Amino acid sequence: MEIRQMRYFIEVARREHVTEAANVLHVAQSSVSRQLVHLESELGVDLFVRNGRRVKLTPIGKMFLERVEQVMKMIGEAEQEVKEYLEPEKGTVRVAFPISLAAHVLPTAIYAFRKRYPEAKFQMKQALYHDLIDGVIDGEFNLALIAPLPGEEKHIKSKLLFTEQIVALLPAHHRLAGRDGIQLRELRDEPFVTLPDGTIFRQIVLQACSEIGFTPHIAFEGDDIDALKGLVSAGLGIALMPEVTLIDNVPHATVKIPVVDPGVTRTIGVICPTQRKLLPTELLFYRFLEEFFAGG
Repeated sequence: MEIRQMRYFIEVARREHVTEAANVLHVAQSSVSRQLVHLESELGVDLFVRNGRRVKLTPIGKMFLERVEQVMKMIGEAEQEVKEYLEPEKGTVRVAFPISLAAHVLPTAIYAFRKRYPEAKFQMKQALYHDLIDGVIDGEFNLALIAPLPGEEKHIKSKLLFTEQIVALLPAHHRLAGRDGIQLRELRDEPFVTLPDGTIFRQIVLQACSEIGFTPHIAFEGDDIDALKGLVSAGLGIALMPEVTLIDNVPHATVKIPVVDPGVTRTIGVICPTQRKLLPTELLFYRFLEEFFAGG
């Protein structure tokens, strides 16, 4: 079995069309067909059900595709690791992140990293909190910024980068808008706007309120942080927000005020797998994050 055969097989399996796969691979259709026949002959099974140029995987073909994709991913990572070993400052960092870190934390870190290593490249993927953890464990990506840091998990390594304050975002005309700080208990009777049920930041808000003896009245929900900003700006309620999401963008007709007594915080960190090595450029970025935020 050759690498070329595996590449041809994967492309045909994904497109379910020999000619379309050949066009993508920039080879003759006859060459693709010939390699597939050789592969099936070598394995002694039919991988496809054929209908002219169109094909569909057989049950054994589907199983084989899953395994071959794993092999090709490992080969690609090995090739990348060799390249980055020689010149890690010119490699690619593949990093996942939650939306709350997309506007300031991650761009700031990347900008500083590329000032030091201007030829470094990035592949970034946004994901929900639990998908970040699962993605690192399952091998979808090796590196993820996350907030808050997850509890102890044997398959991931967590590194705290910094702890941020949670602040109150109020409509500008709110009775508490002129204060330098707000006690959380003063918001007991306020209408809250929050992220949907099940989101990790909503859990942080509910837990903070529960610890001082009240359950907030949820008046409205928004799908993301920007939606919450809009709801507060419209005067529909108040929100507790990660301060980092308001550094460069306090919405019109709102004010942000620190929450004190008790203060509410959120940890921000980076996670990576315990059972796989970071590629050289990813390791370079991981160590840079430790240094960058330690100095900040």
